[in-house]
Amino acid sequence: MTWPQVLAWRLGRQFVTSPGPGVVAVAERLCGVQAQVASSAELAISLRLGRPAGPEIEQALWTDQTLIKTWSIRGTLHLLPTASWPVYRAVLGTLRYWDKPSWHRGSGVSAGELDAIIGAVPQALAGGPLTREELVDAVIMVTGDEHLREKLASGWGQLFKPLSFLGELCHGVPRGGKVTFTVPPRVGETSPEEGGVELLRAFLGAHGPASMAAFDGWLFRGLTRRAVLRQWFADLAPATITVEGEELFVLPEHVDDLKAARPSEETFLLAGFDQYVMGAPRDLEPLLPAAAKAAVSRTAGWISPVVVHGGRVVGTWDARDGVLTATMLEEAPGVEKAAEKVVAVWGRPFDVVVSRPGAAGNGAGRPA
Repeated sequence: MTWPQVLAWRLGRQFVTSPGPGVVAVAERLCGVQAQVASSAELAISLRLGRPAGPEIEQALWTDQTLIKTWSIRGTLHLLPTASWPVYRAVLGTLRYWDKPSWHRGSGVSAGELDAIIGAVPQALAGGPLTREELVDAVIMVTGDEHLREKLASGWGQLFKPLSFLGELCHGVPRGGKVTFTVPPRVGETSPEEGGVELLRAFLGAHGPASMAAFDGWLFRGLTRRAVLRQWFADLAPATITVEGEELFVLPEHVDDLKAARPSEETFLLAGFDQYVMGAPRDLEPLLPAAAKAAVSRTAGWISPVVVHGGRVVGTWDARDGVLTATMLEEAPGVEKAAEKVVAVWGRPFDVVVSRPGAAGNGAGRPA
């Protein structure tokens, strides 16, 4: 098999080439939608539905509670199906990176102080959702330890992430423009062993074929214990397939479809932090060429919106001041048409400008 075949298959599995059935189904298939930039998450889902998804996301999160927003894969905020949250919680809760002395040194919080915070948050949230400031006050009240206030106020995200991994905290309905935190819905329990197998199955179903290292890197940057990781693969018993000389894991039911896949000839604009990029290793040259890396993977972990043609990244884009500008690293057909799809799901007007490779003025571009 070739990588263009694999990438074409992934585009289809991830609802890029044809619309998905709804916001929860898209989040399920993608193994979550990265959401620390809320507008990027909304656009990623909207492009996969072919319509504005904002109202549906809001309803799923705050009314139906079929989506949950919390820290998850790689310690970043994700939108996840509530029904699948026990799987993620079971897996992430085993990582326990917060037990490492290096984490305590970096956070400035001792093991005893963190245990006190972990014990206090469920009690603090028992009365309902709280803003960040209210939650800090409540934790101080429960622990009686006023000196924790400064640490919680400055490093609240870092200190509350373990609570998310343990299933004790997620985002609640915003109040007055402020984020709130609440107790996640209780929708069942899954053992770490079962959760690991189910999460691996879901990952290979959207981001396969993949290596063990690729799954581990996606999950939490290689933090999983080797023995645990090997056991998940052994229990799932995936098939293997050779892609340009590399043997990779795949679900048995997908082997025939993969072999029958034909390379894509389409062009798409995808959102920042899109799962099509985030689910793959950064060194996967067929998807992210070395020449594109600096433009896509920016400082402070920022992942740019990308232009994809034939399954590979051929440019980046942004939109501001009523202009959507695609900055091409390679020539590709259909960029303007793909950009119009973005404009359509936004539901507001943008002029489309395409900056061609080698264009005069270092990317000044021209109207499409």
